[in-house]
Amino acid sequence: MIDHLVYAAPDLQAAVADIEERFGVRARIGGRHPGRGTRNALLALGPQTYLEIIAPDPEQPESAVPHPFRLDSADRGRLVRWALTCEVIDAAVAKARAHGYDPGDVVDGHRAEPAGTELQWRMTSGELADGLAPFLISWGDTEHPARSAPRGLTLEAFHIEHPDPPSLLPALTALGVNAVIKPAAAAALVAHLSGPNGSMVLR
Repeated sequence: MIDHLVYAAPDLQAAVADIEERFGVRARIGGRHPGRGTRNALLALGPQTYLEIIAPDPEQPESAVPHPFRLDSADRGRLVRWALTCEVIDAAVAKARAHGYDPGDVVDGHRAEPAGTELQWRMTSGELADGLAPFLISWGDTEHPARSAPRGLTLEAFHIEHPDPPSLLPALTALGVNAVIKPAAAAALVAHLSGPNGSMVLR
């Protein structure tokens, strides 16, 4: 099951305003990722699925490590990653490796909410080129972010576009993913969302 979609943008407030204008629901500020130089805002896409809007955090110190998702060179917002919910993440990683795909080591993640609450999770660190293969995430005892994120949008469908669809199949099959891959000139993640402004595409 899709846990969340990651929409990376150069400016968080501008991206939140843009998504609200297009889809009719305003994302709630989620918080900061200490040490990563980013902050985010969230929108629920279902009971256990959400959209994460992520951007550089100007209030964090400059880091020697580049921002994730190529945010340092981003000139517009776009879907860049997607995550799969995973109950027992270590077992899921071992299974994927046994089937020929290494999703990366499992690392700990955390985020501080505006109210001071810290969310914690575990996720895989690897990715296929351009984030087209999902990463795995497990929330453990942390309440799933979709439960407190603003509602109003629903993820109706999701697909991948790629110039060579068969090249993605080994990784997706090893992860147990039955994703739709459509041939296209350029690689992209495409989500069909329904909400107050009707059914629209986010990519």
